[in-house]
Amino acid sequence: MERRKTNKLMVGEVGVGGDSPISVQSMTNTDTRDIDATVNQIKRLEEVKCDIVRVAVTDMEAAKAIKEIKKRINIPIIADVQFDYRLAIESVKNGVDGLRINPGNIGSNNRVKEVVKACKERGISIRVGVNSGSISKEMLKKYNGVNEDSIVFSCMENIRILEDMDFRDIKISLKASDVILTIKSYKKMAELVDYPFHIGIGTVKSAVGIGSLLAMGIGDTIRVSLTGDPVEEVKVGKEILRSLNLIKEGPQIVSCPTCARTQIDLIKLVEEAQRKLEKIDKNIKVAIMGCAVNGPGEAKEADIGIAGGKGCGLIFKKGEIIKKVQEEKLLDELISEIEKL
Repeated sequence: MERRKTNKLMVGEVGVGGDSPISVQSMTNTDTRDIDATVNQIKRLEEVKCDIVRVAVTDMEAAKAIKEIKKRINIPIIADVQFDYRLAIESVKNGVDGLRINPGNIGSNNRVKEVVKACKERGISIRVGVNSGSISKEMLKKYNGVNEDSIVFSCMENIRILEDMDFRDIKISLKASDVILTIKSYKKMAELVDYPFHIGIGTVKSAVGIGSLLAMGIGDTIRVSLTGDPVEEVKVGKEILRSLNLIKEGPQIVSCPTCARTQIDLIKLVEEAQRKLEKIDKNIKVAIMGCAVNGPGEAKEADIGIAGGKGCGLIFKKGEIIKKVQEEKLLDELISEIEKL
């Protein structure tokens, strides 16, 4: 697929847009003022190769905490600021790598100018986002309610505020609870601007929404918004990119849905394999299949794999069986063979 051509900007040392790889980001759910808890969560995100992290900045204490957090982490950090321009400026002073703030929500042009000035001095980008619940009243009236036109042109209002101040280090995000409306909005925006897009969609809709947009070449950085541990957001995001062949990073697991032929505990086997394979840095495809029908035959394109039997299983490479192993030793033998590759 041909990816949409966009301007490139930097979030710390991570490129977004242009020829940069599509990045996966997440957001902490700790209190940013609790520096230790926030750093610990970001460290866990780094372990699953999160590219960028965002933190909520709710007051001055949270903004000042960024300085110490930055010293103890290795990935770029974005400050998520709502309404108070002073928090944005303080976050920039304390070393944040990017801002998520809507110019139209922080008051007068003079306030926006102060934020823009601080960002320009330090090369900080701004993400402008509009969701279906934050469309301006004027746009709702002009375009007859919530639709791709009102979402896109409400966002354009915020973009023009920055452009009028000669600021163009901009990322864009659009969101609606209706995934089809989200897709339509991004497609329309793609016709109007060449700024990079941040795509953030929650729960099961991520696979459909993010996957559909990326398959059309739209999207430069993504976040899978899940309720719970943000580490899972990164894992799902990476898996979406792998499924579209947009990254080749670490082992990719393919498994069958199980059926009456399955006579081993395949679900447990897959879950344990996922945990163990997270620590292996090889760009390989690993098949974990319930039986010989779905094993070496249907999964012959895998680099290595397991095909279950009754109390035992086969290990195969490139469709060729290499050994028969008892069920309780299957996973250990698989990992051992992977380490030899």
